[in-house]
Amino acid sequence: MNEKKIYSLLGLAARARKIVTGEDLAVDAIRSGKAKLVILSADASDNTRSKINDKSAYYGIPVHEFGTRYELGHAIGKEARVTLAIMDSGFATKLSSLLEEPEED
Repeated sequence: MNEKKIYSLLGLAARARKIVTGEDLAVDAIRSGKAKLVILSADASDNTRSKINDKSAYYGIPVHEFGTRYELGHAIGKEARVTLAIMDSGFATKLSSLLEEPEED
């Protein structure tokens, strides 16, 4: 998994306004069917993790855990962010393929 590529792609998606951040806005995007992929920080609380995973599973949206809240926020040029919902299928497809790559040794 190439973390630098993932963070760069997240920044590009943020500049293209194809990302919604925050738990409530992400849940709204999942419910409306606009979210194509959800990225959850590895340090998310159990309550947030459960809520996002349950909503995403019900609506068939893939979820990936990646990075910390500070790394995700920095990648998109904002403060700490726990939940990112990707709204564009092109960005979602590329990010998903990068996130599913095996770890490099």
